[in-house]
Amino acid sequence: MTLSPSPISPVSDRSSNASSTMSIPTEGSEGQPSLETAVLTPSRWLRIMGILVAASIAVAILCLQVGARYVSVGEIMRTLGRACGLLTNGDAGVSMTTDAIILHLRMPRVFLGFMVGCSLASVGVILQALLRNPLADPYILGVSSGSALGVSLAVLFGVGTMAWAIPALPLCGFLGGLLALFVLYRMSVTVDRLPVHSVLLAGVILNAIFSALIMFVTSIMEPNRSFSMMAWLMGSLTAPADRTLLALSAYLAVCVGLLFTQVNVLNILTLGEEPARSLGIDTERAKRYILMTAALVTGAVVSVSGMIGFIGMVVPHAMRLLLGADHRVLLPASALAGGMFLMTADTFARSVFAPSELPVGIMTALAGGPFFIYLLMWRKDRLS
Repeated sequence: MTLSPSPISPVSDRSSNASSTMSIPTEGSEGQPSLETAVLTPSRWLRIMGILVAASIAVAILCLQVGARYVSVGEIMRTLGRACGLLTNGDAGVSMTTDAIILHLRMPRVFLGFMVGCSLASVGVILQALLRNPLADPYILGVSSGSALGVSLAVLFGVGTMAWAIPALPLCGFLGGLLALFVLYRMSVTVDRLPVHSVLLAGVILNAIFSALIMFVTSIMEPNRSFSMMAWLMGSLTAPADRTLLALSAYLAVCVGLLFTQVNVLNILTLGEEPARSLGIDTERAKRYILMTAALVTGAVVSVSGMIGFIGMVVPHAMRLLLGADHRVLLPASALAGGMFLMTADTFARSVFAPSELPVGIMTALAGGPFFIYLLMWRKDRLS
């Protein structure tokens, strides 16, 4: 059984060189291309991005409101005004408490959740395009586990307590994620079309091996460090120090931006390697570049937030059904939707059982697991 490229193949040979418009085969109600999403124009792209950016801002404000203590929109605006020096303190006691909650607790966490969600969704999009597999996801394929193993080994040997831990931990995560991607890719280079269940089986095997190694590393740590490591592995958006958060955000913004430069290449690669070569694409170079960038992003994300699964599968698939398969709109739309998804999941995780807090990885698994079963079983005719 092989995966047909049609569910995620965005262009035809004739339309691959179009600049301002592109024909995109997307799924209508009868499995035929939808006329509404058939052509991508600049005005449609701007309209979609404008709606998603506005929705992201609205979701972020809602997430800032919700928590153990409710904060109104007016209080949030006044806090931001005081932070920017536009307003003076009113009731000093109340304003200082509200400022501390918004600026030092919730806003860094919401911002981190948005960045991590954007990154994971973007990696999911490019892995699905590269492998031509709608179930590809850094968590399912073992890339997150490989990155977590690299970070765990770094923490075991004391890298996390050193002065250069900020660049070192993402680097170790990158090496672990790159190892996982390399192994997965070597399993699949012998065929042009990847059998879905073979890829899933490879991901399960990699996850099992890396998870066992992570458990071994965790078991030989000091008890306090081992407990912290277990909490981190379940997914956590506890924001680091401001300087670390800014450095991480700049790093992720650059890496995700590098992925955005490959949207046209991704559109062509989804046709298959032979058509891509005939259109002048150096496929091997493109795949190496894309895989290394994906590993860089995943390693950085895992080093700060742990293993948060299913965002890279659920969000791109939902956006593809809504907007079509052209990566010029699919990649940025999935990034924004992934940020919104993780911000919302984290808000639920810290609010449902407040003041106790659930690991955000549990929330994403509860949301993404049933969707994964839906893709695998109820849509198995489209995946075969």
